[in-house]
Amino acid sequence: MQYQADGWGYYVASGRCMGGGDPLERVARLASESAVVVFSVSSCCMCHAVKRLFCGMGVNPTMYELDHDPMGNDIERALMRLLGNSTPLPVVFIGGKLIGGMDRVMASHITGSLVPLLKEAGALWL
Repeated sequence: MQYQADGWGYYVASGRCMGGGDPLERVARLASESAVVVFSVSSCCMCHAVKRLFCGMGVNPTMYELDHDPMGNDIERALMRLLGNSTPLPVVFIGGKLIGGMDRVMASHITGSLVPLLKEAGALWL
């Protein structure tokens, strides 16, 4: 698996790592490979906001930009099935567990439950 680091976390060169298999199985596998995983689209403002939130907290999420992946549509449909709605992006997993979309991440942040999740997953130490 190849990673490209930048100021926003790690972007995965997803063509190779996402190929083959059931999309839901791929989502589960990819979500469990890093402490914080975000499935997003590069042009989405809400995806950008969740990236900014994590990076501002000192967390380096692994980003899967679905619009840069030939299998991205299959992954997006699998994420829609998991969330049960038609606009799933961004979708955040922490410690391999589905947190949800931007609304769930922000609600967790506001209530103070996001930091303990990040600490438990090993993404945040302070």
